[in-house]
Amino acid sequence: MAFYIAPAFLEKLAIHITKNYLNLPNVKVPLILGVHGRKGEGKTFQCDLVFEKMALSVVQMSAGELESPDAGDPARLIRMRYREAGEMVKVRGKMAVLVIQDIDAGIGRVDQMTQYTVNTQLVNGTLMNIADTPTNVQLPGSYDASPTQRIPIITGNDFSTLYAPLVRDGRMEKYYWEPTRDNRIGIVFGIFSGDRVSEGDVAKLIDIFPTQSIDFYGALRSRLYDEQVSAFIRTVGLEGLSNRIVNSNEKQPEFKSPDFGLNHLIEVGNSIVREQRRIQELRLVEEYNQGIKPRSSEPVNHSPTPQSSSPIGQSSNTRVTPDVVSEINRILSQGDRVGIEYVDKRRFQTGSWTCCGTFEGNASDAIAALETCLMEHDRDYIRLVGISKQGRSRLTEMMVQRS
Repeated sequence: MAFYIAPAFLEKLAIHITKNYLNLPNVKVPLILGVHGRKGEGKTFQCDLVFEKMALSVVQMSAGELESPDAGDPARLIRMRYREAGEMVKVRGKMAVLVIQDIDAGIGRVDQMTQYTVNTQLVNGTLMNIADTPTNVQLPGSYDASPTQRIPIITGNDFSTLYAPLVRDGRMEKYYWEPTRDNRIGIVFGIFSGDRVSEGDVAKLIDIFPTQSIDFYGALRSRLYDEQVSAFIRTVGLEGLSNRIVNSNEKQPEFKSPDFGLNHLIEVGNSIVREQRRIQELRLVEEYNQGIKPRSSEPVNHSPTPQSSSPIGQSSNTRVTPDVVSEINRILSQGDRVGIEYVDKRRFQTGSWTCCGTFEGNASDAIAALETCLMEHDRDYIRLVGISKQGRSRLTEMMVQRS
């Protein structure tokens, strides 16, 4: 299967990794490269393809390893993995990288409810120390006078939740990954390579689902095999399924290629989209959270707020699309608040958004404020944020305008 690597992504990673192994005169090279962007856009997979193409040795860490019941363990583990990558360079004679997956899930502060532990402080301090002195990384309780091999660190996701000194320029270089339409066509065409799906059909599929992430198309391809797997289960029977697959002298079952026609792909894609919308509409997290709050004697009313207390707003400006108006009405009808934020292109890379106002109750006020924000910041990024009125936590985000 021939997978596609976006040229811009390949160039960015290749330059960062190579610079960390070169001795450039009077140039301070950031040790850490932070790749951020929308969820499901293939950041990790693109990294893996680049590493494979460059024939690199890769040492992996997950966000789950950045916390421990024993204080100091995650920071020590980072130093050990960093030095392990350095030993690989010496032994294998080729470049190596240290990859920390989803760093924000381990040490990011999403809201005021996120715990800030001793390990969070130690991990932040350790990463800053390694970024400042990448050739002098010592293990606790020992000292090695010989220089440590410099190892570039690759990490990703939401850096606005991280400790600000860690992500400053000089320590971390930021790269925002937003695949273009051509990138999407190339990546998705690679997903369906070998399935006799033409590049033209892939382009049409992407245009039909323009807001979906790259992961959507991988899930779509997997869903096509559900009918055959279901038929196989019915044939074998649930009782004999385990023995047939795991503990059997027979060869693994084979499945014929399903229908990869464009119409069938669209049909299955629409079913996945309906599931996504259903999850957004249910918002079960709010229902679950109410279970841990004091309940009144009155029954909980899950119906939308009457129109009299939350008038349905309409846009008078063509720049505010019906989808945006619908999202504002949906958030406010559930009793939540709408926030409007903007950021210029330079600060967008660091996630330094500025609030343009928050609104509750009357959708018309929020829409009018958004129209004003669009006129005053016509060259900036602008987004809507759904904010829980009770817990003040962010529930949803929607990009309204891109720079």
